[in-house]
Amino acid sequence: MGEGDASGPVKNGAPPMESYTIGLDFGTNSARALLVEVQTGREIATSVHPYTRGTEGVFSDPSDGYLARQDPRDYIDALGRLVPALLAEARRHAGVNPGQIIGIGVDTTASTPIPVDGNGIALTLDGRFSENKNAYAWLWKDHTAYREAEEFADAVRDPGLPYLHAYGDIYSSEWFWAKICRCARVDREVATAAASWVEQSDFIPALLTGNVHPTAIKRNASAAGFKGMYNPSFGGFPPEEFFKAFGESLGRVRSTLPGHVYVPGEKIGTLRKEMKGAWGLTGEVAVASGMIDAHAGAVGSGIRPGRLVKMIGTSTCDLALLSGDAGIDFIPGISGVVVDGVIPGYFGVESGQAAVGDILNWFVDTVVCAGGGDAKDRAHARLTERAGRFRAGATGLVALDWNNGNRNVLMDPRLTGLVVGQTLQTGPEELYRALIEATGFGARVITERLREHGVAISEIVCCGGIAEKNRLFMQIYADILNCPISITRTAQAAALGSAVCAAVAAGEDAGGYDDFALAGQSMTGIRETVYLPRADEAKIYDRLYGLYLRLHNVFGIRAQSDNLHDVMKELIEIREETRKS
Repeated sequence: MGEGDASGPVKNGAPPMESYTIGLDFGTNSARALLVEVQTGREIATSVHPYTRGTEGVFSDPSDGYLARQDPRDYIDALGRLVPALLAEARRHAGVNPGQIIGIGVDTTASTPIPVDGNGIALTLDGRFSENKNAYAWLWKDHTAYREAEEFADAVRDPGLPYLHAYGDIYSSEWFWAKICRCARVDREVATAAASWVEQSDFIPALLTGNVHPTAIKRNASAAGFKGMYNPSFGGFPPEEFFKAFGESLGRVRSTLPGHVYVPGEKIGTLRKEMKGAWGLTGEVAVASGMIDAHAGAVGSGIRPGRLVKMIGTSTCDLALLSGDAGIDFIPGISGVVVDGVIPGYFGVESGQAAVGDILNWFVDTVVCAGGGDAKDRAHARLTERAGRFRAGATGLVALDWNNGNRNVLMDPRLTGLVVGQTLQTGPEELYRALIEATGFGARVITERLREHGVAISEIVCCGGIAEKNRLFMQIYADILNCPISITRTAQAAALGSAVCAAVAAGEDAGGYDDFALAGQSMTGIRETVYLPRADEAKIYDRLYGLYLRLHNVFGIRAQSDNLHDVMKELIEIREETRKS
């Protein structure tokens, strides 16, 4: 196995003139900017700005483990610092002319809605709300609205309304309307002050273009379609009357939403003069419609029909594509099947897991190593090295990966983790491996559900920090999924995907692309590294997956029953057989 070149060849049909785009990626703990050469996808410069408020940018509540918020002032601060630092590096090391920068694309976490006033200003900038967490951005992993999510699902399912059809008739506590409804019930003052709520992936592009008024903000198809119940098949967002049943403030928010949303790569405006002047940019700079970060990561990984892209980090998001004539617009237990949600002209299929890297971090933080920083990194490295000494099944353990609930296919945030098979001899490296395997089994549940319902998966490409750094993790996934796994060429797939969208938004006449497929072909690539499944390990994992699936169904599916008396004994059998071989 080897590493691929960091730059790609110039493809036939690529723009002849040298030009650049910027991808802005607003993550959970920090934001980053990436400057990319449009013709090749070569990454010229990067800058990173960590969020400074809260704990690594996140506000929690010791009395409510479901709460996770962010202060939008961190986003504004990051925006003001990222691009100047990026351009300074580009000028210093690559001699880039600012006049050659033709577009900016933005991706963010989702659903991360922000309450704004009548002028589109985040409520956190109002002194009355500056310390009120309910007036902050409700971060994607905030699950406080789980009851409201169930109510939305019931209100749609019982009368047979079409609004959740694309989501498998389930609504998530992580999503837009459930969070707004929760705020209305717990903080009337914030709900009343909020003229509208804006997804973070619309908030940042609005700041870039200056179109910040709630009714002028150009909402993106990625967030609206996958998180906000927008669907052109029934005329866009559900009507005001539907939302008013959950409170007048929800009806008011609905009244600010447009009938049209903007697809990935669509131009929503140009960079406003004040920012151009402050950043020293001289030409017209197109601003692309915002995207969900994982969806941008799929674009940056060269997503295409047949290619499943897994963005693996603190959580995972899996993306696949279906052609518009596939006849599939519903997959039970899958987060969304949304037209134009990832690449224009295709249905984007999204699924994922609520915690992956977060589970390993939890184990290191609470069980192995109380210190942070380098000590934590060393603990992960030590555990990974020691866990790699075991074969599949040799630990005698099987775990459920629900430490932050289940996103797919059960979509239940209140499910919790489980480890079966521990003894007095079980070591921390064995538990660490079992937790990696648990996330792999959860990934297999999703993959099998997609295939069962007609989503073709001929290859898997992974991106994200874990895919980049942890070879053991990726080999275990290849064995569990029994499929070769490749790694995307870039270490910054989301930011690269946003830069691709910016090149499409700028258009061919400005030095970008009119064709989304050509932009992706020219600007993205995968490494030579391929993780191949090992037949003997895959066979053992098939047995372990059977045990995982029984636990998954008994604890996760209502009214499902199974006598589990043999699970521990079979784990022992597998362990002993593996250790003898």
